[in-house]
Amino acid sequence: MTEASTPELSSLTPGQRLQRALQKEKPLAVVGTINAYCALLAQQAGFNALYLSGAGVANASFGLPDLGITTLDNVLEDTRRITAITQLPLIVDADTGFSDPARTAHALIGAGAAAMQIEDQVDSKRCGHRPGKVLVSSGEMQERIKAANNEKSNPDFMIIARTDAYAVEGLDAAIERAKQYVSAGANIIFAEALTRLDEYKKFCHSVKVPVLANITEFGKTPLFNMDELGNAGVQLVLYPLTAFRAMSAAALNVYQTLKTERTQATLIDRLQTREELYEILNYYQYEKALDDKLSSGKE
Repeated sequence: MTEASTPELSSLTPGQRLQRALQKEKPLAVVGTINAYCALLAQQAGFNALYLSGAGVANASFGLPDLGITTLDNVLEDTRRITAITQLPLIVDADTGFSDPARTAHALIGAGAAAMQIEDQVDSKRCGHRPGKVLVSSGEMQERIKAANNEKSNPDFMIIARTDAYAVEGLDAAIERAKQYVSAGANIIFAEALTRLDEYKKFCHSVKVPVLANITEFGKTPLFNMDELGNAGVQLVLYPLTAFRAMSAAALNVYQTLKTERTQATLIDRLQTREELYEILNYYQYEKALDDKLSSGKE
């Protein structure tokens, strides 16, 4: 029985499961899962916390860029699918709060999320590793955090405040904003797009709640490893779209190969087998339950 399916874990709220994961693993690796099946794969690999990226929802579920186009309802749909299939705690990217952080927090709790991430950009947001980011005032971001906290129907639900201030205003300003966000009720600070380990160390030393480092590929932050980040004081390390990028590259290669070679014969060794799929899905357990139900109905 995996950690993700123990009776002990079943008795905890999603927020408590995230707190447990933070205590169990230092730093805590948080992996992006774009759908329920990816959540099962991450669970099988032994991860203790999951992440639903706003970019993942926009890119994978809708084929759109991550430019504030998708809605809260879109995010909730993917959230429910993931939390229905695994008890691993799920952190959900809520962008800037979808114009109503209180409603967003309430809805995400209802969908089974362990935490929501909210950021200090204007509503017409940009990727944290792209130019052109514009921030709201620290006061406005604090109001977003307070609104989300005030509407929490579950006190264990966690608020992760992301600040993009480093790229716009510098490290010291980002730290000062982070302190203010903690005062407003943030449980974790997401320090976006830092570039040096000594900056993470200063940030973590200055902010008295867990700090998350976003180690996304092809961005501003170097690909520091878990040990380096842990030694700098980081308590959560996020890989938001690593699996999605690998899946997408593999799928494109498959389509191109099928188009040019007119057969999948040369791809077989790189494909997941039917038995491997069935193992992840617990196929035979579902099949037996269906057979038992049908047999019972005949009687």
